[in-house]
Amino acid sequence: MHPHEGFDNSPLALRHIEALPLAAAMGAEIRGVDLTAVIGAQFAEIEQSLFRHKMIFFRNTRMDHAAHHAISRRFGEFAEDAYTDGVPGFREVQPLVKEADDRSAHVFGSGWHTDSPFLPQPPAITILRSVEVPPWGGDTMWANSALAYRTLSPLMQRMIADLKVRFSMRDVLASARENAELRDNPVGKLVATRELAELPPALRAKVEGAAHPLVRTHPRTGEKALYIDPSYAVGIEGLRESEAGPLMRMLNEHLTQPAFTCRLRWEPDMLVVWDNRLCVHQAFNDYAGRRREMYRTTVAGEVPA
Repeated sequence: MHPHEGFDNSPLALRHIEALPLAAAMGAEIRGVDLTAVIGAQFAEIEQSLFRHKMIFFRNTRMDHAAHHAISRRFGEFAEDAYTDGVPGFREVQPLVKEADDRSAHVFGSGWHTDSPFLPQPPAITILRSVEVPPWGGDTMWANSALAYRTLSPLMQRMIADLKVRFSMRDVLASARENAELRDNPVGKLVATRELAELPPALRAKVEGAAHPLVRTHPRTGEKALYIDPSYAVGIEGLRESEAGPLMRMLNEHLTQPAFTCRLRWEPDMLVVWDNRLCVHQAFNDYAGRRREMYRTTVAGEVPA
């Protein structure tokens, strides 16, 4: 049975911007602000709205790399990027481009995930900008991991309170080896067909991964959220695989059920901001024969606790 209560995605009382909720579970469009000239009071409400809605988006931003870089820096220091080297002049602005003639069965960001949880300090915030999008398809979905935690039974919350999840690039790289077409995307370019021992030390460390609390507490709001995903979570410390597997599947199915999600149809010149500590997301590869050009920045986070 899908949850039917406990949903509150209503906007905060705001004076300097406007927030229009996208779905019952999460997400909001922000209006009334020029992202190239954000004043302090506006940014404070943007940040508050991000924590409230988990994902926020802006239309008709008409930003270039410099403006994207500048607004990202307002949220904090840039995070380490696990996949790309950035664009010329702005190494922190990472291109995510799929050409119209790319027939690969995979797309960067597919599958439910939180960004780079295999790092000791995963990115807190992701900021994604659209330049060219297909006329249909290529949507992104998010799921509210704080709402998912709140709707667990009190007993389940107590049972998982002290568990730690092991995150790794392992399965993503294994998929890259098995699917030749993936070698045209950032993961495939990194791994090709090399074995683990032959990988560069930095990439090998991402395969070895990191362990983080299954229930993490947001450092700014104190809100608790599940910190798990089907893409990078490979085990739970202290549990056998036969024990961890069913628990992880149950939690991932609970987290990504439709009731907890929102879905965005992209337009050119959108900017979307989400908090990886409070939600997971996935992209869709349903626009074969059409070009999609996006750019991403990530903001450094703390060690999950």
